[in-house]
Amino acid sequence: MPNPTHYRAPQRVRNELRFRHITVASKTRVADAFWRIVFSGSDLAGFHSPSFDDHIKVFFPDTPGGALALPHMTDEGIVWPDGVRPAARDYTPLAFNGSDSLTLDFYIHDGGVASSWASAAQPGDRIAMGGPRGSCVVPVDYACQIYVCDETGLPAFKRRYQEMQAQQIHLLACVDEPVGRAYLGDLPDVTVSWLGSGNMQAEALTPLLDPIVLPADDYFIWLTGEGAAVKQLSDYFTQQRAAHSDLVRAVAYWHQK
Repeated sequence: MPNPTHYRAPQRVRNELRFRHITVASKTRVADAFWRIVFSGSDLAGFHSPSFDDHIKVFFPDTPGGALALPHMTDEGIVWPDGVRPAARDYTPLAFNGSDSLTLDFYIHDGGVASSWASAAQPGDRIAMGGPRGSCVVPVDYACQIYVCDETGLPAFKRRYQEMQAQQIHLLACVDEPVGRAYLGDLPDVTVSWLGSGNMQAEALTPLLDPIVLPADDYFIWLTGEGAAVKQLSDYFTQQRAAHSDLVRAVAYWHQK
């Protein structure tokens, strides 16, 4: 089993924490499963997102079109006006033009704060965001790269795919195939398994992962989705496959209640 002694590990970097107002510029439905919203605003000057799975914190008003005041930093930490922290969710920046335009994709689902806001959002609506506070910058050219995700991870994979240089790319997507294909487009150099929405269970995934041979020191594994399943898959790679923990990035994007 692989047990790397010489490898290139992803690099963690700290970013300046800033809070910004951003305004809805346009909104498009994508793959009948996402709202793609382009935000604009002068506050985006200086925004930096070096990693494909960076997380920004997006803050939502209580009512559609409502206003949000930005917090301020003190020696004790972040302080919100009136002491009330608005509802927030983490999102991956899909695209940024380097100056004043930021694109986010919101997965549409019942009962979600962010999904509900995105469904009602109109051009001119303004929200707040912060971060990314830190980034995990992953080399693009590991020989073997494995990605496991559900719908919540598709935007990060879409961004990553644009930069990858790999001999083998495996995507195990717990997504309905028509949605995944419509969202990601053609993936001619990727071995894809479409597993269906809601099917991120480690016991179902590991038989598909077992045959994938990991090079001794030139691989990267990315696991995202529901927290318990992500933890089980991380344990599978690090304990059963002896993958180095530095080369396995496991991030819970949400938790089953």
